[in-house]
Amino acid sequence: MSERIFIIEDDANLLYGLQSRFSSEGYEVETSMGEEEREEVLNFIKRGKFDYIVLDVILPKHNGFDLIKEIRSDEKIADTPIFIFTDLSEADGKARSEELGINYYFVKSEFDVNEFAEKVIRIIGNKEKMSEME
Repeated sequence: MSERIFIIEDDANLLYGLQSRFSSEGYEVETSMGEEEREEVLNFIKRGKFDYIVLDVILPKHNGFDLIKEIRSDEKIADTPIFIFTDLSEADGKARSEELGINYYFVKSEFDVNEFAEKVIRIIGNKEKMSEME
């Protein structure tokens, strides 16, 4: 079974670019433009049993940081690795993300879609190698 990634991004070009890139690498990808209510997104994450989440914290209907808090407080999905890909500068969001248990924080202006996707793929690959060694 391939690994599952859920991408929550309100920029259609980025969303579909990431979806295409991850799909071409063999990941099963689901997407959202962040227009659903937060409870709907949380229920979808719980049902989807995703291995990874890619999240923009600035979304049309809710604050991504609040979504992260709820994910981290739900024992069914709390351990799901979350990759932040946002327009917020490091000073604005990185410390807040770390407080919420986010290890992967990327600022959109520093990466194009392919560079970001490649970094995520490498991180996932490294995690898998580490798990195999344990």
